[in-house]
Amino acid sequence: MLGLTSFDPEQEYIFENERVLLRPVKEADWEYFIDLPESYPEIWQYSLMAIQKTEDLKDYFQQAINARKEGNSYAFVVFDKLTKEWVGCTRFYDIQLKFQSTQLGYTWYKKSVWGSGLNLHCKYLLLQFAFDQIGLERVEFRADNNNKRSIAAMKKIGCTEEGVLRSHLPKPGGGRRDSIVLSILQKDWKEKLKENLFSQLK
Repeated sequence: MLGLTSFDPEQEYIFENERVLLRPVKEADWEYFIDLPESYPEIWQYSLMAIQKTEDLKDYFQQAINARKEGNSYAFVVFDKLTKEWVGCTRFYDIQLKFQSTQLGYTWYKKSVWGSGLNLHCKYLLLQFAFDQIGLERVEFRADNNNKRSIAAMKKIGCTEEGVLRSHLPKPGGGRRDSIVLSILQKDWKEKLKENLFSQLK
């Protein structure tokens, strides 16, 4: 772990730029999204957690907080400075400092910001933290192989597709999903990806 700086799950990490602010999830944050489960269930169409009603939303945030306490996950709630509202969540999970790697996902946003460029800002800030501040060597991304929107978003930020895990995980509604695996490495970030992603911000 030469050169790896410390990461403390108990610390309050806050990231922001001119477009977004990301801060650690709090228990009451579900209230910002209270209308989404019933009005926009398609937001979680490919999620491994079924969010169909208010109680599901509460459980989602509580589980995120519990995972942070366990030290293997760190969830953020996202504020859009353009619309001046809380618009979604994202998180680091499967954090393995010993192996200098993590996964980045559990990302969802209100439909009002889909295609607005907000996700690029979030990913830039999080990847900058992962590679430049913590010194990780690998950030991994996974998604349902049928989730074309999510896959396109990951490739847009510069992720490299590695393969598909067949019949990988059970779906909330039954059956199993194939999971696509993508990644960004420290060398990718330094050589070109950081500059390319920054140039896409608007």
